[in-house]
Amino acid sequence: MTHRFDPTSLREYDIRGIVGETLGTADATAIGRGFATRLRRAGGTRVAVGYDGRLSSPDLERALIEGLIAGGVDVVRIGMGPTPMLYYAEAILEVDGGIQITGSHNPGNYNGFKMVLQHLPFFGEDIQDLGRLAEAGDWEEGSGTVTNLDIIDEYVGRLLAGYAGGAYKIGWDTGNGASGPVIEKLVKLLPGEHHLLFTEVDGTFPNHHPDPTEEKNLADLKKLVADKQLDFGLAFDGDGDRIGAIDGTGRVIWGDQLLSILAEPVLKEEPGATIIADVKASQALYDRIAELGGKPLMWKTGHSLIKMKMKETKSPLAGEMSGHIFFAHDYYGFDDAHYAAVRLIRAAHMIGKSMTELRGAMPAMVNTPEMRFQVDESRKFAVIDEVLDRLETEGADVNRTDGARVNTPDGWWLLRASNTQDVLVARAEAKDQAGLDRLMAMIDAQLAASGLVRGEQAGH
Repeated sequence: MTHRFDPTSLREYDIRGIVGETLGTADATAIGRGFATRLRRAGGTRVAVGYDGRLSSPDLERALIEGLIAGGVDVVRIGMGPTPMLYYAEAILEVDGGIQITGSHNPGNYNGFKMVLQHLPFFGEDIQDLGRLAEAGDWEEGSGTVTNLDIIDEYVGRLLAGYAGGAYKIGWDTGNGASGPVIEKLVKLLPGEHHLLFTEVDGTFPNHHPDPTEEKNLADLKKLVADKQLDFGLAFDGDGDRIGAIDGTGRVIWGDQLLSILAEPVLKEEPGATIIADVKASQALYDRIAELGGKPLMWKTGHSLIKMKMKETKSPLAGEMSGHIFFAHDYYGFDDAHYAAVRLIRAAHMIGKSMTELRGAMPAMVNTPEMRFQVDESRKFAVIDEVLDRLETEGADVNRTDGARVNTPDGWWLLRASNTQDVLVARAEAKDQAGLDRLMAMIDAQLAASGLVRGEQAGH
């Protein structure tokens, strides 16, 4: 027995593909066989499995479990739910790993697998290893058992453990993703007034795409907050590991801005702690962390990379521009948008200002959204190397943590290669529009020097 994966499905942080084209049930079974093999060779015996609300998820779950038990591993099925609920199960149950079947915020015809092995992210070489094991048919044999466990109430209880926040009027939009049932239970236990949108799990995403980092997907939430005169609104991606937010006037509170609010109470309790953000985050965030007495640390984009860096630096809190927020302070260190929501409500209460005041107090910066443009996979990293070489020759002020982040008197610009797609990602931030135009001209000049044009933006 051997198996070959479509090479495009084995990604840096997870396995992902188009169902019926680059990903199917045979792949799911092979992932189960490979993961069971890795687990057993590391001395493990049990794995937790969950799945999101996509139409293809139940079939993939059955096939995955078939592979896991054939590899001699016992399976604890936690059923349909968001990714952080699976991470929670893996953290508290007597299991040696966990797998969530999820297409995250990709279009509805995609699906995939996020994995944890012995409380550590399973990514990069680990994922390539599943491909090698499958091609060689180098799999452990056995016959595992399957048990079912309903963990949602315990998970929701944990989200609220030690909660001390005020009563607010909040809008919640789960976008027909897997967070719906969790948020329905959560708001019943929270003080205040709560208005819910699209909590019914529906893998066709009939109302809007579940990606709160794209402002167009927040239109329904903005309308709800305005119509009901709510204090703020919260939104979640398809599998509940990324959060979006708006204040009472409908302004978006971006990932790095959320982090600057969340950092304040954490740094009161852990003075001088390291707070991590990715290279796409605003300079205003790094300045704010320093101002609050924390140590700001800029790190590479990617949830697995951030989790590893948190462990290494004993950081209590980290976040990405994309809305992944990681709490190790009073929590387990994984990205959980529901927990981030609870902590955000608590942070506003502890700081003693409304969400609108907190958002209004942030420095006015002019910045671009994350711009993505197609580039040939073979050129992707080479272009960044060429850019770095030219910048070094010019004597520019460059941070090389993840691609090129260049500081100038106007502000900063970033050019990096995506780990998950054949795209380059750019972003720029300045104090005014004229400065931003100068930064964009620098990006365009660097691309032109490598024979590229910023051109058409690639989708997610």
